[in-house]
Amino acid sequence: MTEHADGEGALFSQADAYELFMGRWSRTLAPKLVEFAGVDGVRDVLDVGSGTGALAAAVAVVEPDARIVGVDPAAAYVEIAQARRPSENATFEAGNAQQLRFETASFDCALSLLAFNFIPSPEKALLEMTRVVRRGGTVAAAVWDYGSEMQMLRVFWDAAIALRPEDDSKDERHMPLTGQGQLAELWRRHGLHRVVEGELTMEMTFGSFDDYWMPFTQKQGPAGAYLAGLTAAQQEALRGRLRPRLLGSETDRPFTLGARAWAARGVVA
Repeated sequence: MTEHADGEGALFSQADAYELFMGRWSRTLAPKLVEFAGVDGVRDVLDVGSGTGALAAAVAVVEPDARIVGVDPAAAYVEIAQARRPSENATFEAGNAQQLRFETASFDCALSLLAFNFIPSPEKALLEMTRVVRRGGTVAAAVWDYGSEMQMLRVFWDAAIALRPEDDSKDERHMPLTGQGQLAELWRRHGLHRVVEGELTMEMTFGSFDDYWMPFTQKQGPAGAYLAGLTAAQQEALRGRLRPRLLGSETDRPFTLGARAWAARGVVA
């Protein structure tokens, strides 16, 4: 199912829902990963799990003449990223991070933003990213700290599990590679040199409680899927538990939540 917006071409409702739920976060975090990875002077950049194009846009700001190739398994995301491509040198295509179509040593660096923990075999994806990067090039990625400091999701899951302790296994804190040191250890284990771990932090201000709550109703990510699986009464109970947690005794107001992502970078030998 598609929707049409003037000047944007055919936009997919799935991608629009992603933009509402996570797009504003990824657009803010992307420049921080670009700075951490150190893409100054690169000619060819691979963006793995490119989503709707936030990371590619951040790369284009730093290196407007670089060739940027974004790969994502979701055709809807590829469509919207291509419609909004940040430069004539940026392209987006559907693809599998675990089996990249590109020749060996064809990029100066490979980056991945908020995607590595969703890849079925991150080991295969890392080996593929390393393969397509030239010797001396950088491979870098960042994932949310779901267990602690990605507060938008942490607040949601703490409230959800308090209401339904039997659903603890669905909490995103159990996702792989999202704890301190885990991404960097994967990098070291698979032969990357000069591995560095970093903390990328940011804040997001919500204009109201509904500005926070409504994106969860769009069925995006594990939290959105979880909410969609609850009954209407269970959803309302969760909503009622979250409001005072975020607003205190006030009826409504803007509020700010922080977030941390763990990042790792390494050099191809």
